[in-house]
Amino acid sequence: MMNNDFEFIVNELRKAPEVALFSHVSPDGDCMGSMLALGLALKKMGKTVYLFNPDLVPHNLDFLPGADLVRNILPDPLPQTLCFVDCTDLRRVNLKISQFSKDAVIINIDHHISNQRFGMLNCVQSDASATGEIIMALIKELGVPFDQEIATDLYTAIVTDTGSFQFSNTTPKTHRLAADLLESGIDLLQIHHRIFDQKPLAQIELLSRALKGLKLYAEGKLSVMTLNKNDFVETGAHDSLSEGLINNARSIEGVEVAVLFKEIEERIIKVGFRSNLWFDVNALASKFGGGGHKRAAGCTMEVPLGEARKLVIKAIEEELSLGRGY
Repeated sequence: MMNNDFEFIVNELRKAPEVALFSHVSPDGDCMGSMLALGLALKKMGKTVYLFNPDLVPHNLDFLPGADLVRNILPDPLPQTLCFVDCTDLRRVNLKISQFSKDAVIINIDHHISNQRFGMLNCVQSDASATGEIIMALIKELGVPFDQEIATDLYTAIVTDTGSFQFSNTTPKTHRLAADLLESGIDLLQIHHRIFDQKPLAQIELLSRALKGLKLYAEGKLSVMTLNKNDFVETGAHDSLSEGLINNARSIEGVEVAVLFKEIEERIIKVGFRSNLWFDVNALASKFGGGGHKRAAGCTMEVPLGEARKLVIKAIEEELSLGRGY
């Protein structure tokens, strides 16, 4: 169930003349689609809307309606109403609470179980398949019709975070909401083609390097891929092009946990976790200052790549040794 702040958020967005929307670093389909859908809905209500992401819009998402409005420079001055979409905490936007005025109304809309409830108003629904589900309900409550542009953004949010409705977070409600969006006249073929079928050569080269170094641990229950900084430099691939590569490690027969290490700088390592049936990777990621979902999570470690690998692999092996009932 949504918490009591949902109606307060609706009221705040209704009365605010200006709203700044924020989405997380290394943007994926859910954070980008959700932010864009809400942004377009607010614009239809006559609001002045600012869309912010610290990074560039990924290549496979730049077709989304409203993507050309996203900026990676904060508006100056910031409006009073600030809405964070799909962000577990402010670090996911490279921001700190001290950067906002004391009278700022901070809205936090998310579906991650690890969300820190950092907003003045929080709507965190961890049983939603995607933040897009919550944004869809919010737009309905605001009374804005789902035109083809808004529906395209929302469908992208849901289809990407459910892995085309394959992941365990997919529910009957998810399919019903997707059906509603299909009835808005979205171009299903075009959306799937752009998101899943069109990959830059640099992304394929990055995958090749990740697979070449893939190793199995814990009697084949743990698969690990590693990308160092040179892999990104030599392939010309941006970090966003590593999105989804970890699923190749997760799909190996017998694997329960998959990990992707990415060396962003010498002592800045992004770690992605995925699991198949029972391993709680959110609990694991929280041990290293991160979080996410039970089957998909991540963290950032400020240690050398080799040390990050040793610490994480040891922690996973220990928990795998305890088995499913630990």
